[in-house]
Amino acid sequence: MLLEKERKEVMEYGRRMIKEGLTKGTGGNISVVNREKNLMAITPSGIDYLEIIPEDIVVIDVQTGKIVDGNKVPSSEADMHRIFYKYRNDINAMVHTHSKYAAGYSCINQKLPAIHYLLAVAGTDVPCAEYATYGTVRLAKNAFKAMEGTKAVLLSNHGMLAGGANLSEAYNIAENVEFCCELYFIAKTVGDPKILSEKEMQNMIERFKDYGKTPQGPHPDRRPHGQCRRRSPDPVREHPRRADPSDHGFHPRLGSRRLVRRRLQPAV
Repeated sequence: MLLEKERKEVMEYGRRMIKEGLTKGTGGNISVVNREKNLMAITPSGIDYLEIIPEDIVVIDVQTGKIVDGNKVPSSEADMHRIFYKYRNDINAMVHTHSKYAAGYSCINQKLPAIHYLLAVAGTDVPCAEYATYGTVRLAKNAFKAMEGTKAVLLSNHGMLAGGANLSEAYNIAENVEFCCELYFIAKTVGDPKILSEKEMQNMIERFKDYGKTPQGPHPDRRPHGQCRRRSPDPVREHPRRADPSDHGFHPRLGSRRLVRRRLQPAV
């Protein structure tokens, strides 16, 4: 089967998307591209995600848009996925959701500001693309234009689109954008949300680049045999707390440097 690995991956993430509430019914779509073959695998149109099998995933030529393999009708948003694979080399997978909070926020036709540092997985903020009828080239162009420099975009009065180097990253971005949209709604019910600065979001973007990665090279604590390493001061203990008589461990003669156990008094 052509692009068997990619088709199975798209099927699995489609099931996950419906189970985790990032879309409803048969809405939304997922795709992944094979750069070597310049082919993309995308979910079919109008089929329950829980009933989709790998053979139902449609394979499309990225350059021409023609169906190469599959007997189902591809998602109506195939052009919206294809435009990113043609013109953005940093994106190899796309997740389009109709999640509750992202779709709701898209209806005010405004960008989602940096209400939480986790939004940095997508960029400093998430723009909102101008409305266009679903499944049209106009919508594809609007989404591509608005998503320049970021990895997620809200589709006005529609939903949200996220892209990544692989499906795992694209799906993670979609989850976090939905989470941040939800936070915005919650915060607005009690006041005006504090928005993080662009400088701080750029800082987060840099920090996320190494997040979860194993450090390369020798461990800084390791020294050649026979050499001792001087312990660096613990920043948490740089300014030790003064003894406080109200502390349970404080003793008038021993001070606070030694822990004094309190004897349990028998109940009367």
